[in-house]
Amino acid sequence: MARIEVKAEVTGKIWKVLLPVGSRVDADDTLLVVESMKMEIPVQCEAGGVVVELRAGEGDAVDEGQVVAIVET
Repeated sequence: MARIEVKAEVTGKIWKVLLPVGSRVDADDTLLVVESMKMEIPVQCEAGGVVVELRAGEGDAVDEGQVVAIVET
């Protein structure tokens, strides 16, 4: 099984976690939403699998390029 690192595309705060650990995801599913400069930016998975780790939760600050989740394919 491959492990995919899902990264934040912008600096901001985690506004909402949509899919918790253990969730099955498809490619392009939105895992969480980052709020940046009053905009909501979806963070999507690039491949299908299972969310095995969340490295940030609602309200946490994240930087651009920071790994926010791990998905096992």
